[in-house]
Amino acid sequence: MTKAKPDAIQDDVERRGQPTMADVAKLAGVSAMTVSRVMNGKGLVRESTRRKVAEAVAALHYTPNQEARNLAGSKPIRVGFLYSNPSAAYLSEFLVGLLTQSGLNNVQLFVEKCEAGEHEAEHAKRLIGNGLDGIILPPPLCDSDAVLAAIDAAGIPAVAVARGVPDPRVGGVSIDNYQAAYHMTRHLIALGHQRIGFVVGHPNQSASARRLEGYRAAVADRHADAAEELVVQGMFTYRSGLDAAEQLLALDERPTAIFASNDDMAAAAVAVAHRLGLDVPGDLTVTGFDDTALATTIWPELTTVRQPTAEMAREAVQALVRHVRALREGVPAAPEQVDMAFELVRRQSDAAPRTRPPARLPARAAKQRQAG
Repeated sequence: MTKAKPDAIQDDVERRGQPTMADVAKLAGVSAMTVSRVMNGKGLVRESTRRKVAEAVAALHYTPNQEARNLAGSKPIRVGFLYSNPSAAYLSEFLVGLLTQSGLNNVQLFVEKCEAGEHEAEHAKRLIGNGLDGIILPPPLCDSDAVLAAIDAAGIPAVAVARGVPDPRVGGVSIDNYQAAYHMTRHLIALGHQRIGFVVGHPNQSASARRLEGYRAAVADRHADAAEELVVQGMFTYRSGLDAAEQLLALDERPTAIFASNDDMAAAAVAVAHRLGLDVPGDLTVTGFDDTALATTIWPELTTVRQPTAEMAREAVQALVRHVRALREGVPAAPEQVDMAFELVRRQSDAAPRTRPPARLPARAAKQRQAG
């Protein structure tokens, strides 16, 4: 099916005021039946297709006509999704899980985009004004004090996904970012790397700080090079990854490995290495974090920490549904904190540091040495 031009579809939706499932199908370049399968979590649908549908839903702010989808005898749960994420790969993965589980749990989604740092509380209040039963917050808004305060004041449950440190006001779904970064750094040291560059994530996200702490703890425990010049600030964007990799690879003694706090920045580091004529992983090992689709669409494929993003989104929906249903039944309920497992996934971007042969002597010098 031919994918229609996004601008034409969005202009048409603005004129009508309400997107339809057919609009989502046109923008994603799939059939309406495929969109229905994704929204309901039924049938076999490729992950790449789920991502296209998820991206189209977010772009059009599509809300399913839940009245036509109500389960027999079950009142739908109205959930707000407030998002702002610089990584399209991460957001797509998150939306796949969110849409799938919402369909299974009779959840009506209200989607609101909010640029981090720009009127966050106002966006949260506008979303809450839809008469929501709860809200799901992915990073970076899961760390926004303004958003959390607005939700707390409204007295509705919420689930923050991928925070580095739990907040007692809301439920949470996360991995142990400290241990995940520690595990990856230990892996690199075990391969023989002593100078490991680390690209930090956005400074406003608590997960960034925990990953940096895990890296530093492993370096200290294994007596690897702890020079401050090896730690460079990133922002979880591809552009910031380019800048950070250029800074690290311009050092007089460059690192033999770069561990970036997400896959976007790791992919950027691979691109910089290629531009400089460095082989990955022969001259430079590069590893990432998250295991988004990007990790397997670049060359070489990334060794990375798998954060089960889609599964975390699904768990967030389920935790929120449990909380809302308990409140409806008059049962006291406290926010849940759910810990998910991470995994180190090895692919082609990591290897032991290359041991180079000694430089060859000029022919005359070699003969002199033999004569002596």
